[in-house]
Amino acid sequence: MLGEEHPDTLTSVSCLAGVLQDQGKYDEAEQMNRRALEGRKKVLGEEHPSTLTSVSNLAGVLRNQGKYDEAEQMNRRALEGSEKALGEEHPDTLTSVYCLAYLYHQQRRYDAASVMYQRACDGYKRRLGPNHPTTVACCDHFAKMVQEMHN
Repeated sequence: MLGEEHPDTLTSVSCLAGVLQDQGKYDEAEQMNRRALEGRKKVLGEEHPSTLTSVSNLAGVLRNQGKYDEAEQMNRRALEGSEKALGEEHPDTLTSVYCLAYLYHQQRRYDAASVMYQRACDGYKRRLGPNHPTTVACCDHFAKMVQEMHN
């Protein structure tokens, strides 16, 4: 009814990608995320927050597939775009920082992960407060990584 490239249609595509990813259907989720990303780039532009969310969503499914280099490129793209469009301490920007920290953590790139986790935790504490669920989750991941490093 709305057409394949209408923002509401692309939101539905993105939601379907999330469901597929949750079901472990990573190849299908990747295809849907790429479709949402391309549509949003075309309709909304490269640096629109919804486009950047699609970039981040694609990075997540790539990470789950073990495609770490491409996931890192997508995470960096989302981070740079968010910093430019929203500012360095916007919660969406901090989520991009957190996602990059988590990717580095999974790869055991502890130094890079530590820098990103610290930035995300500090930013979340300032913007969302120390007891916000996202702040707590981020700081918990950071603490677990530090513990992992010492085992």
